[in-house]
Amino acid sequence: MNNEQDLKAISVNNTQLHYIEQGKGIPIIFVHGSLGDFRTWNFQKDYFSKAFHFISYSRRYHFPNKWTSDGSDYSVALHSRDLSSFIENLGIAPVHLVGNSFGAYVSLYLASENPKLVRSLVLGEPPILPWLEDTKEGKELMKEFINNAFEPAKKAFHEGKMEEGVNFFIDGVLGKGAYGRLPQSVKAQMLENAEEMKAETTSKDYFSPITYKDLEKVDSPVLLLKGEKSPKMFHLIIDKLAEHLPKKKSLSIPNASHSMHTGNPEYYNSCVMEFLKSIFY
Repeated sequence: MNNEQDLKAISVNNTQLHYIEQGKGIPIIFVHGSLGDFRTWNFQKDYFSKAFHFISYSRRYHFPNKWTSDGSDYSVALHSRDLSSFIENLGIAPVHLVGNSFGAYVSLYLASENPKLVRSLVLGEPPILPWLEDTKEGKELMKEFINNAFEPAKKAFHEGKMEEGVNFFIDGVLGKGAYGRLPQSVKAQMLENAEEMKAETTSKDYFSPITYKDLEKVDSPVLLLKGEKSPKMFHLIIDKLAEHLPKKKSLSIPNASHSMHTGNPEYYNSCVMEFLKSIFY
């Protein structure tokens, strides 16, 4: 059955979020990254719904949610508040949170602000880019990303060249030429979220602050995942998280870049399932 036929919706913080769910048991919510939506986790749905109550939702401004403003308020803090209310309104706390990229950033931020909602965290390369400013290498990598991917994408979006903007961004986070190698169906889904990516590039509060001290408030077990082929800036951030989170385990997903849950889904799924079982079984 097509995912869109299974869509449900819930009102959260003066907007409406669409989601799908499958399976029974302890809830596990999957939080997508930039240019993604509830469909991002299709490789995970059937696998995890056998053991958990699988939920995948589309964040504010992402397909097929309607826009209630111009998107200038796009931020980690905003999406974290939405996710907190989403969990509370469904009455399913505490939950496992599995996030990739911006979705991992949102999940981590929520766990530091409202830890009682979280059973465990799986974080795939949250782009906490401000942390890169701590080292010379990090500064150089961040500058390279901003100059070669983020700013060109922003310019393209401003000029109405939506696919060109998506291309610049994806090549920046997955590696040069990555967008061109994607299946047409995946490109089509990304283009349905191009407007939200435009909002990301123009938001003034995009990177909501989270400090090393904030990580001490995260009292749930955390699995940190990085893609073997991901840009090095993401590896530096994962290393910082591993250094400061109190309860963590770190793994690398082979033959995968930043979108590791689609790049090597079988390995990714088994790692996440083993982590969850190690906590509760």
